[in-house]
Amino acid sequence: MSNLEAITARMRDIASQNSMPSNVADMLEQAADKLEEDDEDLSVRVNTAASILDDISNDPNIRQHTRTEIWNLASKVESLSE
Repeated sequence: MSNLEAITARMRDIASQNSMPSNVADMLEQAADKLEEDDEDLSVRVNTAASILDDISNDPNIRQHTRTEIWNLASKVESLSE
């Protein structure tokens, strides 16, 4: 499994948690879908997904431990473009 596949799988895993607000789950799915699209350059997909994750991390409705997981995911996403 590649880093990209592992990251998108983790996004979907977090999105499927019962305690996750539906808008946050939808945004995680959107970020995962964006990363998997092959019609744009990787750097564009990474920047878009990172922006979505940043928006999620600022959502007041998520728990602190989830926010930490989102920050970790954002870090991993940004490392994909290196």
